[in-house]
Amino acid sequence: QVQLVESGGGLEQTGNSLRLSCVASGSTFSDYTMAWFRQAPGKEREFLAAISGRGANTLYSDSVKGRFTISRDNAKNTLYLQMSSLKPEDTAVYYCAAGGLGAMIESEFEYWGQGTQVTVSS
Repeated sequence: QVQLVESGGGLEQTGNSLRLSCVASGSTFSDYTMAWFRQAPGKEREFLAAISGRGANTLYSDSVKGRFTISRDNAKNTLYLQMSSLKPEDTAVYYCAAGGLGAMIESEFEYWGQGTQVTVSS
């Protein structure tokens, strides 16, 4: 079992950057595919990016490709999401999630953090 705790959210202005972190505990971090999702008010949760256990492979949604970068430091049991060129439509609660090998869709991610709020002002 994996426990996940996100941090780094806050209020930013349009065009600024922000880095989210997700610290994992309870199991071998590198065994898990990790991902970031977000959920805006009144909308369904949206997949943003995923990274394989050793970090060799990444996948991004079209909505954030080129602006957001997912990375991980297995020595620190930490997942990151570097967000740049922020837009008001990036306002949402951001969640990290852990899944088994090859996990790609929401239902395949078993473990979830509590979320961190990101608000982008125009």
